[in-house]
Amino acid sequence: MRVATWNINSLKARLERLLAWLETAAPDVVCLQELKCATADVPTEALAEAGYATAAWGTGRWNGVAILSRVGLEDVRTGIAGQPAFAEAIEPRAISATCGPVRVQSLYLPNGRDVDDPHFPYKLAFLEALAADVAADAAGDLPFAALGDYNICPTDADIWDVDEWPGTTHVTAPERAALAAVEAAGLADVYPRALKYDRPFTFWDYRNLDFPKNRGMRIDLALANPAFAKAATDAYVDRNERKGKGASDHAPLVIDLDL
Repeated sequence: MRVATWNINSLKARLERLLAWLETAAPDVVCLQELKCATADVPTEALAEAGYATAAWGTGRWNGVAILSRVGLEDVRTGIAGQPAFAEAIEPRAISATCGPVRVQSLYLPNGRDVDDPHFPYKLAFLEALAADVAADAAGDLPFAALGDYNICPTDADIWDVDEWPGTTHVTAPERAALAAVEAAGLADVYPRALKYDRPFTFWDYRNLDFPKNRGMRIDLALANPAFAKAATDAYVDRNERKGKGASDHAPLVIDLDL
């Protein structure tokens, strides 16, 4: 079985790329983030023609998450227990479902923006709620993984040059501690291999030629319970999907399971 996560950075803008990638990569389950479209505008018919059922939650703005599955889609749940609001709104940042023999959660964590911005404590509050939310699935016998764009580099090795990011979001001690608390709920980081270079970055900014210079970050993660992690036979970042015109600034993270 093949499970993937990908911050698509606009489902509408990258639908043709997504459909082509689904055909070549042949994932059974895909967690998508940053749809940038409302739930009603998700192209479910085109995805169904490709063989995938879709569960999605979006408002048409900057967020939005989805799960695509060709092995079943049951027990869909939007949001997380105790999810904090931002500017009095509950944002579409989490959706979970059981897809055949596994359960997955697609996550788009708040960016944080700046350590002095109100978005930063919102990010930490979201992570605190997530740690409590995943505990039951983490302890269960059903293979489970919380996959998506966490907007955190777990270690200094997960960014091209940590000295370029002094005191900024994605690499701060509070963020990493909050991420560690999510893992402490019973999840482990499924660390992927890189298709090129020595570190499996998943994000490269569009600016400053960051992709060709490999100035990247590993912020798209798969945190898995023991049943899921034990079944993983391979994990890699599909860096090739970051290439070319019209690419997302993120690459898919792909995990193969022997169930």
